[in-house]
Parts: sequence; structure tokens; C-alpha cells
Amino acid sequence: MIQFLFNQELRSEHALDPNLTVLEYLRQHLGKSGTKEGCASGDCGACTVVVGELTEGEDGREHIRYRSLNSCLTFVSSLHGKQLISVEGLKHQGKLHSVQQAMADCHGSQCGFCTPGFVMSLFALQKNSAAPDLHKAQEALAGNLCRCTGYRPILAAAEQSCCQAQPDQFDNGEAQTIARLKAIAPSETGELNSGDKRCLVPLTVADLAELYGSHPEARLLAGGTDLALEVTQFHKTLPVMIYVGNVAELKRIETQEQYLEIGAATPLTDCYDALSREYPDFGELLHRFASLQIRNQGTLGGNIGNASPIGDSPPLLIALDAQIVLRKGANTRTLALEDYFIDYRITARQESEFIEKIIVPRARTDWAFRAYKVSKRLDDDISAVCAAFNLRIHNGVVEAARIAFGGMAAIPKRARACEVALVGKPWNQAGIERACQALAQDFTPLSDFRASKEYRLLSAQNLLRKYFIELQTPHIETRVTAYV
Repeated sequence: MIQFLFNQELRSEHALDPNLTVLEYLRQHLGKSGTKEGCASGDCGACTVVVGELTEGEDGREHIRYRSLNSCLTFVSSLHGKQLISVEGLKHQGKLHSVQQAMADCHGSQCGFCTPGFVMSLFALQKNSAAPDLHKAQEALAGNLCRCTGYRPILAAAEQSCCQAQPDQFDNGEAQTIARLKAIAPSETGELNSGDKRCLVPLTVADLAELYGSHPEARLLAGGTDLALEVTQFHKTLPVMIYVGNVAELKRIETQEQYLEIGAATPLTDCYDALSREYPDFGELLHRFASLQIRNQGTLGGNIGNASPIGDSPPLLIALDAQIVLRKGANTRTLALEDYFIDYRITARQESEFIEKIIVPRARTDWAFRAYKVSKRLDDDISAVCAAFNLRIHNGVVEAARIAFGGMAAIPKRARACEVALVGKPWNQAGIERACQALAQDFTPLSDFRASKEYRLLSAQNLLRKYFIELQTPHIETRVTAYV
């Protein structure tokens, strides 16, 4: 059985189909049709809901953290022990919530189809930022598409709803909601079981390892932003899943003297602060990784584990010489991330083995790290080419180099010939041109609807030239966000 709060109503579910998304649950099982299906792939934001979880603040007190999610990519099992808030839960005692009223006052709705999703994103923004600037508002709304009104009145609604916010029913009832969430906090492995399909929800790494050993055929579910597409887009059935999002040990970020340890189930939103402090370019890339709704769900371990050749984080992590800790039963092994990827969607992971944590070396002043993403849109788009450069240069000579690309091969991959062309050579334009030519030995990219093979190779070469120019003249540095 799993338990959660729907708005303020306690829900206990056991026999639901584990392949059921929160969007379908709201519309088909609860009759709550305010949440809309626009794309069923996490691109449009019409299905946005907000999930509240207990967390401990910097003051040591418990409070509720509200995050916007795409309900079309969220399986119901991930709600265990949390609060689900839909657009129907905002109106209180016959009055519109302040974010709803702001949308009306600022004329932010026309056909209305996308409006509930915008309202929920604004609600999350209001709860997480007392006085947002334009950048925060744009970030919060970047995952919501409007085809009628345009975004100016919606941004005006963001300003009104956040800058003129008054305590609402969620603020006034926070203590009661915290008590209710604590009362339903999971104390043992939960389960959804429809007879022919099941999803298990362990609470510890040890339980996860045992369950995965007993069910090696199970699909591991973390954020689900990739896995859910198999159900919503390809109409597949997932007979057995194990949801890892309630395993606290997999959601920790620990800072050691020489490296960061990031739990594999840590949402990308939580990874941002730790990674951006060490590597600003990594933080900039995470801003472009996807919408805020996706970053609130998607995990660093999931982005590695699905072994996509166009995943954004693996090239950066490979260039940083990151490692992963794999666990099977009670045994663990540490593997260089570059050795994890073998071929297209094929990895070194053994049966019943899972990624437990990612180990990222901390930044060193003698290494120069930069990352770049080439995509058709600046925000919320898949890479055509993702490049990461990490060089140690001393007295004008390249002493060491780690260069990695995504989108150039069947796997995220180091540019070995390019590295060889640089190491031990003077750091000058002639050396860069030799290294650019070596990239043609490293990669034979494919053409697809994102980019031709010629465009990809030329882009990779030009990104190396860009890296050289930025290091030579740091005052004109444009970083990852400016290159599309």
C-alpha cells in the first residue's frame, strides 16, 4: 500500500496499476480534469502539478518543500508519503488563490488550456521565492507553453502573485499538514500491485539491493522522466518497477576535501548548488538541461544510467574524471564513468547492479574546465553536440587534457586523438588547429533531424577553438548559455 495527501485528503492505494501516471490518476480516477494533457512527454507543462515533501530547513525546523512536476511523467507510486496539489486545491472558501487571481487580473489566459499548468508553476514559484526577479520567473515558467496569449501578461501575473503574496491556506495550515505527512511517513517498503504489474518502494539502500536481487527483471524508477516515455509514448507495459526516490541514502550530497559524493537519486535541482559552486559551467548547463519541472524530477544517476548518447551530464562528468559506485547486494565497486559506457544503450552494469553514487573531483585552480551545449533552442532542448574541455596548462604548454563529447558517437566519449594532439605541445593556435583535425579521427558522427554529421564535426571543432579563445581572453567569455 502507498499513502499520500491529495490536496488535504488522505489517499491510500494498493491495487492501482503501477504504470498509471499522476495525470491519468487525477483525470480518470478522481475526476479532476483541471490538469490537462498536452503532449504526454513533459514538453508543454499543461499537466503541471505541485508535490510537497517534508524537509529540514537551514534553521533545523521541518517545513514543506513545494516543487512543480510534470504529472504526465510521474507514476503514482512516487507519491508515497508526499502531498499532491492540483489546480483544484488552490481555490479556498469560494475565493481564487492569489496566483489564479493574478492570472485573471493580468489577462494571462486566453483559450485557457495551458492556464492550469501556468497557475501551478506560479504557485510553486510563489512558495519558493518571496520576491522573484525576471530570471527566476522565466526559469519557473520555461517549461510551460502558451500558444495564444504570449508571455508578457503571464510574467506580469508572476510579479503580482509573488510580490503581493499574502498567507494562504497552505501557509496557515502548514503545521497541520506537516503533522499529517509525518503520520504517513513510510516505515516499510510500500507496494502498488494490480495483479499482473507491481511497483515496490524501498526505504533503504540495503532493501533496494535485496529487492533488485530478487527481481532482476525490474526497471528502476527514479525521476521517471525517461522511463515514463516508454508508457506514454511507446505504449509499453512495465511489469515490475522499483521506485528509488524514497531511499534517503541515494539523495544525499556530501562534500569531502577532494571530491563531491552525489547520491544517484538526487534530483538535478538539488545537484545545482553543489556542482555550480565548483564548476560554474556545469551549473549553467543544468539551467539549460530541461525545464524546471524536469529538473525537479530527473536525477543525476538516471541521466547516467539510461546511457543516452545525448545525455548532457556524462560528457562533463567524464571530462572531470568522475567515478560511479555500483552496488549489487552488499558488494560495491567503483568504476571510472568513461568505462561505464560500452555501446549504444549498453553499459558495464551487471544484472541486479545499480548506481549508488557519483564521485566528482572538486575544482582545482590548475585545471581549466569549460562546457558547451549546441541545440536548436537555447532552453529546454536536446543537445546536437555537448562538449566538455578540462586542460592543465603550465608555462604555455598543455600538461594534461580530458576532452569529452556527447552527440558525436553511440556513447558519451573522450576525444583521445584530440587529447594526444594537445598534450606536451605549446598552447597556441597552431596546436588547436592540429587538435581540431584530430577530432575527425575520434568521431564519425551520424546525421539525424537535429544536425548533419558535417555540422556536428564542425561544431565540435569550433567549440575547441572557442575554448582556446576564452582561455586566452577571459573577458569575452560567454560560457555555455550563449552558444546555440
